[in-house]
Amino acid sequence: MDIQHLLSAKVKEAFSSIFNATLETVEFQPTRKDFEGDITVVFFPMLRVVKGNPQQIGQQLGEYLVEHVDEVVRFNVVKGFLNLVIADEFYLNFFNDIKDDADFGSVKVSDDSDVVMVEYSSPNTNKPLHLGHIRNNLLGYSVSEILKASGKKVYKTQIINDRGIHICKSMLAWQRFGNGETPESTGLKGDKLVGNYYVAFDKAYKAEIEELVAGGMDKKQAEKEAPILLEAQQMLRKWESGDEETVALWKKMNQWVYNGFEVTYKNLGVDFDSYYYESNTYLLGKDVVADGLEKGVFFKKEDGSVWIDLSDEGLDEKIVLRADGTAVYMTQDIGTAIQRVKDHPDINGMVYTVGNEQDYHFKVLFTILKKLGYDWAKQLYHLSYGMVDLPSGKMKSREGTVVDADDLIVEMANTAGEISEELGKLEGYSEEEKQSLYRTIGLGALKYYILKVDPRKRILFNPEESVDFQGNTGPFIQYTYARIQSILRKAGFDHSQRISSVKVHEKEKELLKQLQLFPEIIQQAAANYSPALISNYTYDLVKEFNSFYQNVSILGAEDETEKVFRVQLSKKVGEVIQSAFRLLGVDVPERM
Repeated sequence: MDIQHLLSAKVKEAFSSIFNATLETVEFQPTRKDFEGDITVVFFPMLRVVKGNPQQIGQQLGEYLVEHVDEVVRFNVVKGFLNLVIADEFYLNFFNDIKDDADFGSVKVSDDSDVVMVEYSSPNTNKPLHLGHIRNNLLGYSVSEILKASGKKVYKTQIINDRGIHICKSMLAWQRFGNGETPESTGLKGDKLVGNYYVAFDKAYKAEIEELVAGGMDKKQAEKEAPILLEAQQMLRKWESGDEETVALWKKMNQWVYNGFEVTYKNLGVDFDSYYYESNTYLLGKDVVADGLEKGVFFKKEDGSVWIDLSDEGLDEKIVLRADGTAVYMTQDIGTAIQRVKDHPDINGMVYTVGNEQDYHFKVLFTILKKLGYDWAKQLYHLSYGMVDLPSGKMKSREGTVVDADDLIVEMANTAGEISEELGKLEGYSEEEKQSLYRTIGLGALKYYILKVDPRKRILFNPEESVDFQGNTGPFIQYTYARIQSILRKAGFDHSQRISSVKVHEKEKELLKQLQLFPEIIQQAAANYSPALISNYTYDLVKEFNSFYQNVSILGAEDETEKVFRVQLSKKVGEVIQSAFRLLGVDVPERM
């Protein structure tokens, strides 16, 4: 039992015994640094239950706890706060319980665990992944790992937007300007090659608009009637009708893109358990709409279109089927969600990692699925996130001004290399070892910088700032982990034994308190779908370790028991850093 649960029960017991009163809840907080104590009971709220002098009530409570709780050795009362000093034995027992637990903090998945599907990435096949996709992928992957650590079974998935006018634009531009070039003939990744033709289409399209306007046509009309756009629309109609030649080109160019995406995913360190393709799902949901129409969930307008009225939910009317019987995005999202549960009948919840511009869409989707009577619809969550901006401004795919994900990964490694060389930290490393370390530091810097921010907030991403070796950054935490590994290598003695008695230094106690928080932080991060909680917990742990390292001699301790305990404590801190960073998808180097 952790100290808060133990003390909560005993404070309630004390209230009943001393004041003959019932206390529903007990509020705790860490003791302020300027007072003696490890944990503080806030008893101002208790004055609603029992009247009296606050100082006297605190004194009586403190005396009761010292007498009846072995773990409480002394106390002090400051205004409305009861500061309790916890015995060293409590912390030692806690540490001995966790020091050899490789999975400390995590809950094992069992047969009756909740099962969650997490969707992330979900790119279009007309361009390579960019900085915005990086935030999406990092969030989705990390939330998946955090949910696993909290005790849930997780399926990672994505839906690839592989159909529509956007891919037809790239296909048409390749036909016109490509001269048959391929990823193999150009040496380009397939997603980059196709993305280049998406940009080429936009340039040609704009040139045609200018020509039409110069000839006297209204600009809005020119935007609709530019020949290259009309031809792309015709290509889409051919694809939808199953034209053999068009479908063959579509398959070829999409495969180029899929192959390119896989390289990026591998470099980024994310993975998936399954893939859905919009070309297979865009007709899903129409039968659900027909069924819902019969049940009165939907209604038909005079023109034959089908709608749902969500005004009673604070939303508006939403179309789910056009007058000509074709589906809208909402229709296929309804069908895809239902299909996923058919494919994985054990699912009882889903997480959609999609930018905040789709907030309203997901409110409507989740509400419709609830009205259709699906129990699992109560466990749907939109992991909404803000945009990623650069100091240079907003990115635009059509104009080719996006920050390419692959290029950014390389740039991060290069930046890490430049800073590491300046700091002179890499003496004795081979060139291969240096390059590997640069990738680890650079990618860790990128991931941590993005994940330490609350997902809902917009980010201004500064690559150089993220690779700082000081402050709340990935490299600072990685460096601390490497420092701990250096201590363990230098120790050179067996430090596996159980320490049953040692005087716990104040700095050691602060570290132990921080370690105690890890399991609860994982649960909080899972409940809030927030890797930021893991990130900032890890930073706090590292700050405590560095304070301990600077104030307490580890390998130079004169007492052998203290030395062994401090090495053990350092080792455990390193393991928790590694575990926490694993939840973020960040590697830690053994040397730096």
